[in-house]
Amino acid sequence: MTTYQKTVIVKKHCVANLFGSISLMAGFPRSLSTSLTVFCDFDGPVVDVSDRYYSTYHLALTDTAKYYRQLLIPQPAQIQLGLTILTKAQFWQMKQNRVADREIARQSGLGEAEIDFFLQRVVEIVNCAELLQQDKLQPGVTWALGLLKAQGSRLILVTLRDRDEAIGILEQHGLRRLFTAIYGTANSQAAYQNYAEIKTKLLERAMHEHQVTQLNSHQSWMIGDTEADVLAGRAMGISTIALTCGIRSNSQLTQLQPTLIKADLLCAAHHLVGSNSLQVCG
Repeated sequence: MTTYQKTVIVKKHCVANLFGSISLMAGFPRSLSTSLTVFCDFDGPVVDVSDRYYSTYHLALTDTAKYYRQLLIPQPAQIQLGLTILTKAQFWQMKQNRVADREIARQSGLGEAEIDFFLQRVVEIVNCAELLQQDKLQPGVTWALGLLKAQGSRLILVTLRDRDEAIGILEQHGLRRLFTAIYGTANSQAAYQNYAEIKTKLLERAMHEHQVTQLNSHQSWMIGDTEADVLAGRAMGISTIALTCGIRSNSQLTQLQPTLIKADLLCAAHHLVGSNSLQVCG
């Protein structure tokens, strides 16, 4: 039997049930797939935060304009703020290309005196309950996670998001059970600020506690959508997959030189399952 025929058999035995989860058919030869450990980021790969971030920008901008207009009205030489509210597409393109919030505020019509107020307002509201409700699962995530789990992969979430928030969202969508472990922070601002050092320490702890060492690191991957994920994976000596469905563009991710760049978690899962099967079968 050729390598191609064996690969087709592997793929044919992986089926989706009516509820969108992945299951293995009876008799599936699990030994064909070497066990992988997949460390996965949350915001970006699993959850789409673009609506929340845009709403945060919009609200912070209008709150800033309102505050300064009220402040300046009594002054004889008042200057009315002329705002240019970016569309979501314009805003998200800037975020994906790492345009700083300060520059986004400037291009939206705020002067230097107002920008600090705007930035503080962003920090105050980005994680408020009403805006957090705007987060939603990325397309294909249920399938992707189920596929990896069905093939025997260990799924470990490593996120800068507040751990309890992440667990709550996963439980809401019935995905918590798919993860062997969840590592997060107690800092509500860590995810928005994207601290690479904190991500690296979280990944280091996760690898240590799940016995991922130099001897088996070739069977481990870090999947994420930002420089923090790629830099953390590189620092810990494991391969990385950067996803363009999150808050960084393809050009930005290319500069980071991850092992692979994929469109989303489903594409990454198909690659890992296919490559893993080919390596064993070949």
